[in-house]
Amino acid sequence: MANQNIINFKQEEVKKIAEKMSRAKSIVVAEYQGLTVEKTEELRGLLRNAGCEIVVIKNNISKRAAQETGYDSLTQDLNGPNGVVFAYEDSIAAAKVLYTFAKKNKKIVIKSGVVDGDFYNQDQIKEISQLPPRETLLAMLATQLLAPLRELAVGLDMLTKTEETVESN
Repeated sequence: MANQNIINFKQEEVKKIAEKMSRAKSIVVAEYQGLTVEKTEELRGLLRNAGCEIVVIKNNISKRAAQETGYDSLTQDLNGPNGVVFAYEDSIAAAKVLYTFAKKNKKIVIKSGVVDGDFYNQDQIKEISQLPPRETLLAMLATQLLAPLRELAVGLDMLTKTEETVESN
């Protein structure tokens, strides 16, 4: 009976983690071995402020949850002491916070992650972490989309002013 209780508990844990994985906009796997309790709490606070959550889970449970949610690629990096970071609000928030923290704390090693459903290796996650915030990217896109219209409006305005000058002379 005790073994069945353990199995049921582990299955429940897999369900909880799989639910977090499916709800998250991004998931980043990072090794944290050697971080002090104070540094770990500091990282947790930074992640919490960014709408993220770090969870330390047994690798076997993480692997099963990843397979259950279709993130099989993550399983290759789920070995050793890992923290799994879930970002619920901004897709790149977890990567940004982890890389900023890792610059000062060499004990953090980002392994890989899933952003908006796509798997990214360590180098790709680093590139993603250096992207500007979503709002900035949207503003840049809007500027680029509006630039031709603005140029057209300026050109038409200059054309009408030129025609008005010619007609008045």
